[in-house]
Parts: sequence; C-alpha cells; structure tokens
Amino acid sequence: MSLRVFLSDPAPDHEQEFLAAVVRSENLHQPWAFPPKTHEQYDSYLERIRSGRAIGFFVRRSSDEQLAAVINISEPVMGALQSAYLGFYAFAGFERQGYMTEGLALVLDRAFDLLAFHRLEANIQPLNAASSALVSRLGFRKEGFSPRYLQIDGEWRDHNRWAILSDEWPAHRQRLFASWRADG
Repeated sequence: MSLRVFLSDPAPDHEQEFLAAVVRSENLHQPWAFPPKTHEQYDSYLERIRSGRAIGFFVRRSSDEQLAAVINISEPVMGALQSAYLGFYAFAGFERQGYMTEGLALVLDRAFDLLAFHRLEANIQPLNAASSALVSRLGFRKEGFSPRYLQIDGEWRDHNRWAILSDEWPAHRQRLFASWRADG
C-alpha cells in the first residue's frame, strides 16, 4: 500500500507556494494557528529550522506534489529527555481528506526511528476538535489540561496536553496502516 502523501523539507524556494497557501487558508487556521504570512516571517521560520529549534516537514500530495500541510517538531531536547512538541496545520482544499493523518504518521516514523525521540507532545486548544481527533486517531493519549498554556495571537490560551511515546507508536502504526490496507 502506498501513501497518498510524502514529506519534503521547507526551503527558501518554497516561499511563494507556502505564503499563497497560508493566505488561502486563513479562515481554516484561525483561531488555532497563525503560520508565517510574510517574507520575514517565513525566513524566520527557516532560521528556526537551521538553528535546530525546529524540525520542519511539508506534507505534499503524491499525485501532484501540491503542498497539503505543515508539521513541525519544535524545541527538541535530547539527552535524558529526548522529547519535543508537535505543531501542525493543513491548508484549505486539503483538510478532512486524511492527508494530515498520513503525513503525521510519516513524521512519527522519522521522529521515533531516525531522530531517536522518546516522547512527542501535542498541545491543542480544547475547542479544536479536528486536531484532537487527529492525534487520538494516531494513538496519542490525553494527559491533562494546561490553563493559559500558550500565547497565540496575543492571548494566553488553554490547551489539552496529548502525548505519545516511542514504544507506543509501533502498535498504533500497525493498526493504522492495516486499516489503510483494508480500505484499498
């Protein structure tokens, strides 16, 4: 079974495609996410990746290489912790089609197998049902509630804390990929 998406690395020559997708998706993203929408913000995003503060992935549709979503592993800490935070958003026209589920599964494979993370955490605003369903589908467990956890668009917002460990992922991966094979 082949997936309908693949991962690519964010790069300077993707800027126009990325910024156009962000503008097209503003109503989809807000109030949950505020991705870079200017040249300066995109350049700053790439600098975070170059400096090691983030690991960025573009999710592209295999059939036409269109940019469908972005997934970031942020603030990685290795050593005894081996942990990081996940952030993600789909682009308008690609939402609710399973592309993000497939893309995030590929990122989890890389994070646990190649990058040697032990734990990944996703902090999601309580009313963001789509993102909560996504991480639940992939095997994340809800660990708790963090009031005024993260500042988004100038406001401290509550978040639910979801996490998955490296030794938990293989069973969830097997179940997920088996269901995809059964679907065709």
